[in-house]
Amino acid sequence: MSHDPYVMWATQCIRTVVTTGKTPAIPDDLPLDMHQEKAGVFVSIKAHGHLRGCMGTLVATKPDISREIMSNAVSASMRDPRFPAIKTHELDDLVISVDVLKPSEEIDSVQGLDPSRFGIIVRKGFRTGVLLPGIEGVDTVESQIRIALEKAGIKEDENFVIERFEVERHH
Repeated sequence: MSHDPYVMWATQCIRTVVTTGKTPAIPDDLPLDMHQEKAGVFVSIKAHGHLRGCMGTLVATKPDISREIMSNAVSASMRDPRFPAIKTHELDDLVISVDVLKPSEEIDSVQGLDPSRFGIIVRKGFRTGVLLPGIEGVDTVESQIRIALEKAGIKEDENFVIERFEVERHH
């Protein structure tokens, strides 16, 4: 079990919602930045080395990071459309990570990308695809862009915008 306070808080949120159907009260002893700062957050859940849930926000939608983590931890564990809701018997097998996003910036050249350092956002109209940095097996800019485009339903020959962002990863 991680001793990182971001991961511990996300884990507590997941355990509480899975076992009780409710969200926990926000503890007073979380790091100050979790109470005072706002940011987009992704909560990723793995079980036995495989993705089990991942949900997030590109920009803050809640009053602070602690609430952003709680909202996305609950969504990742209960509402990721790719997976069934997590059950109590799975809780001990979960590995949780939390990515706090830094603001994104539009780029005009793929030269500025590095899949180990930057996540990407691809946009065309209302369609948006997001891929976090440092994903196992995503080692090239080309594969990172292709996967993000697939997630968005954007064809490679369409005119789309690419943004990049960095994360503060907690695991």
